[in-house]
Amino acid sequence: MSQPIQSPAPSAPAIDLYDNHQLPWQLVSRRLITVRSIALAIPIVVLLTIAGTLGAFLHPLIATIAVPIVVAMWIWGQWLIIRQVPAISYAELEDEVAIRRGRLWRRLVTIPYGRIQYVDLEAGPLLRGFGLASIEVHTASPSSNGSIPGLPEAEAHALRERLAARGEAQRAGL
Repeated sequence: MSQPIQSPAPSAPAIDLYDNHQLPWQLVSRRLITVRSIALAIPIVVLLTIAGTLGAFLHPLIATIAVPIVVAMWIWGQWLIIRQVPAISYAELEDEVAIRRGRLWRRLVTIPYGRIQYVDLEAGPLLRGFGLASIEVHTASPSSNGSIPGLPEAEAHALRERLAARGEAQRAGL
């Protein structure tokens, strides 16, 4: 007599690049838009200054052509920043941390806690000025590292501690 086939036990919800509302995705701070906009504005101002100077000293046609191009680059960069930052999120799951980003080219990185070697917290002067920090999760394989930019400082510190502790606990169990 044949045995009935048992269905597998229900597992955790599948990780989806799209927001399927089944996982506790945490968004990064919207203040990251301002930080990235300021970082974009610095080279744009330099390029505009160079274009204006060359136009004043060499030929006005240089500024007439270069300035609209640089302004168009700034507008395009701003549009990208405004679209990209809300697409960055992370989820702390039972066995791994999942990090997703991107709108057109979506990327999903899952890092099992047992693979985490160390977790860096970074905050340059601009990020610190806005009360933000970034987390970099390192594993033995550089291709499976992950970063979460633009977290509020307190949240970044707490997340770093949680990830490092879970990484230690999972590695100890191996």
